[in-house]
Amino acid sequence: MHTLITAQAILEIEDRHASGVYSKKPIVLVRGRGTRVWDIEGREYLDCATGMGVALVGHANEHVVRAITEQAQRLLTCPDGHFYNDARAALIEKLFEIAPKNLKRVFLCNTGTEAIEGAIKFARGFTKKPGIIAMMRGFHGRTLGALSATWNPKYREPFEPLVPQFSFVPFGDIEKLESAITDETAAVLLEPVQGEGGVHVATVEYLQAVRRLCSQKNILLILDEIQTGFGRTGRLFACEHAQIEPDILCLSKSMGGGVPIGAVLLREDIKLEKAEHGSTFGGNPLACAAARATIEYILERDLVRQAREHGAYFLSRLKELEGFGPVRQARGLGLMLGLELKEKSAPYLTKLIEHGILALQAGPTVMRFLPPLEISRAEIDHVIETLQKIF
Repeated sequence: MHTLITAQAILEIEDRHASGVYSKKPIVLVRGRGTRVWDIEGREYLDCATGMGVALVGHANEHVVRAITEQAQRLLTCPDGHFYNDARAALIEKLFEIAPKNLKRVFLCNTGTEAIEGAIKFARGFTKKPGIIAMMRGFHGRTLGALSATWNPKYREPFEPLVPQFSFVPFGDIEKLESAITDETAAVLLEPVQGEGGVHVATVEYLQAVRRLCSQKNILLILDEIQTGFGRTGRLFACEHAQIEPDILCLSKSMGGGVPIGAVLLREDIKLEKAEHGSTFGGNPLACAAARATIEYILERDLVRQAREHGAYFLSRLKELEGFGPVRQARGLGLMLGLELKEKSAPYLTKLIEHGILALQAGPTVMRFLPPLEISRAEIDHVIETLQKIF
């Protein structure tokens, strides 16, 4: 049982010893169930942030908790680099039941940024070329390789020089992309829906054109579906909206139902040599059991359809706010939604918290909504009514 029983004591401990890289809201969350979380003082919140899109199947999902509990009593660690494991094999089998059919291999890791790092290494190692073309407004992580593929200068500049041979083109501009390709280009890296960059959705035509271009130029297409994967956009993977298949697919966030896990899915011919990459905790049995349970729950409850239908309803309700008060535009796909304002969004997100709703920023002026896939229409209506009040 925790001995720190007051919010103030917990805030003081974390603030005194924190690295300083985070700016937190003064709320101590201690419990969650489904679409709701509670703070230490018992106040309830409707969670449309879900740990930056992590709690896709809700908080304390019983199916995931059961799988974690059973696996924790059997075996917690088993290095992927040394031994085989039943929980890992079961996850891999389930993963390739739902993955794009051209992808046949997987490297399991722990986080989204680690998946991007792995994808960069696989692309460079396989093609023997250094060049990676990424998108303006794209966000892929904060470790040095992933940061090199992240466009926003505020993240990049304090740590330059970064990994060389990364370039950026406008998201959605196929002509600029084609002109940026050189003989040194290994891969194109993009998010089908830019999350941190403001919830910008790639058109079907653009994604199909990028796929054709990469095939024609014999370069790899890396899709970052770390935030869009596992049904968030109303398809299991956002690339399915455009009926394309990537050469490398990066996954994480919601994959483990709240437990850290990531994956790099690869075409069968894309390989590195033995010991050229690795991860101590990648593919550990606990995370694998959680991820398999998460996927099973999504499929058994038909949550992809629910995300598609409730996402369309949520977006239609958000669009009703366009032109109202500070609201400029609503956009998104499935249950990955953004509301762009004419002014900074942070004060309005604080007001939402005061009304018992958690949401996220996506750039300085965008409010981002990433609720669990089982959010109800009544809960969506509550969000809209609350937004009307604070605007």
